[in-house]
Amino acid sequence: MHRFANPTRFLKLIGALQPWAAGLSLICIAAGLYFALLASPADYQQSETVRIMYVHVPAAWMAMFCYSALAAASAVGLVWRHLIAHVVARATAPIGAAFTFLALATGSLWGKPMWGAWWVWDARLTSVLILLFLYLGYMALEGAFDDRARGARAAAILAIVGAINVPIIKFSVDWWNTLHQPASVVKMGGPAIDPSMLTPLLLMAVGYTAFYFWVMFVRVRAEFNDARIQALRLRQTGA
Repeated sequence: MHRFANPTRFLKLIGALQPWAAGLSLICIAAGLYFALLASPADYQQSETVRIMYVHVPAAWMAMFCYSALAAASAVGLVWRHLIAHVVARATAPIGAAFTFLALATGSLWGKPMWGAWWVWDARLTSVLILLFLYLGYMALEGAFDDRARGARAAAILAIVGAINVPIIKFSVDWWNTLHQPASVVKMGGPAIDPSMLTPLLLMAVGYTAFYFWVMFVRVRAEFNDARIQALRLRQTGA
């Protein structure tokens, strides 16, 4: 993987992958929304409100996935001092924050008819809210230094320390008494959910994942383009 620490090679790789990520994202999200809104049945208890699940659950998965990617990239950048790792982490943070906010917002919309409240301070909701603050803290700390290298290192340390929150979110329903139900998709013995509901859920999850890579690739390329423009301006100013 060290060969991709070269910016030219890495940009060439993501340039080849970006159209595929974009196409997969659009196809899977469109198919997922079709099955979620039109082809899947209403739940016998939750009625039509269960359709919020197809947006909420994959968004919650992606909130944790993006933070795991953020922490991993930060660790690589901190230990091996790869510039690209810090750029990937910087590009990932706002995408993960958006997924986390989407998970919290749709969770509130789903929780009101199911629990009778927009918000409850249970372990899962509280830990996801902390995750949003970690994303925001990373972005604020990374931009708080005039020296971008120092800001990247400081934010990387925060990201690595904050990674402890990811398993807390995952296992909070098992460790504490919460309103959230236990895992019903990834569990021993196979998914405990009907295929008519599992299909749109997985399609949306794949679509969201491809969307993350698509947008992350765009942001990384924009980051390097900005760096090149700034370097060109500095050379022109010096000349």
